[in-house]
Amino acid sequence: MKNLENKIAVITGGASGIGYGSARMMAEDGATVILLDINENVFSSAEKIMKDGYKAEGMIVDVRNKSNVEETIERIIKKYKKIDILHNNAGVNKRAKFEDQTEDVTDFIFGVNIYGVWNMTQAVYKYMKEQKYGRIINTSSVTGPIVCDEGMCAYSLTKSGILGFTRALAVEAAKYQITVNAIMPGYVRTPMAERSAKISRPDDPESALKDMAEPVPLKRLATIDDIGNLAAFLASDKSSYITGEGIVIDGGSTIPETFGILNAGS
Repeated sequence: MKNLENKIAVITGGASGIGYGSARMMAEDGATVILLDINENVFSSAEKIMKDGYKAEGMIVDVRNKSNVEETIERIIKKYKKIDILHNNAGVNKRAKFEDQTEDVTDFIFGVNIYGVWNMTQAVYKYMKEQKYGRIINTSSVTGPIVCDEGMCAYSLTKSGILGFTRALAVEAAKYQITVNAIMPGYVRTPMAERSAKISRPDDPESALKDMAEPVPLKRLATIDDIGNLAAFLASDKSSYITGEGIVIDGGSTIPETFGILNAGS
């Protein structure tokens, strides 16, 4: 029997990247996965999983819209009778120096990264409480809680906030046998990373991705399956005594104390 057999899993931001990797790995482990996204590609992403012989469905939702979220969750409950797993993965970022950050961009980042997690969790949590079982997984980041670059103030604030929310909710949820954990990825090869590489080096985007991976001790970017495998583990009963944790998955990139010239002669 697979680890997630007969489980119903909801994954936001499921159309591509980490969300799609999470959905695919959970589906391979036996779960019925419902991919949620604002992008219509969510339907083709669900179809790809189904073509491989697994159970999946795609739905359009704007996680910033509380009523839209509640309607979608009620629709899922009506059809599947329960939700065992929630992976709050939908997230956005737009780099800007703090003094240049406009209100509309800030609202967009906070809306998806903070209110999106809040709205989805509130909508699902009551059903998990009733069944006295649940696995909530939030995608945080090493950016904010551990490291940061210029232009990442808004994003860092949201990802640090997600980690705090994870720990606080874990305390409240424990009595209902609901675990709450956060995944903290480092560099991941996602469509967003590939687009950035094409913009920075249109003639040789692979070299940009290679340079991004160079400081990572494992000398590669994470794949979406790497993150998905961790999500599937946290979604399973094999992780039943883990809660309130932020789990770093970064290939060791946050370990080295120094880079650059100090390592040039090694």
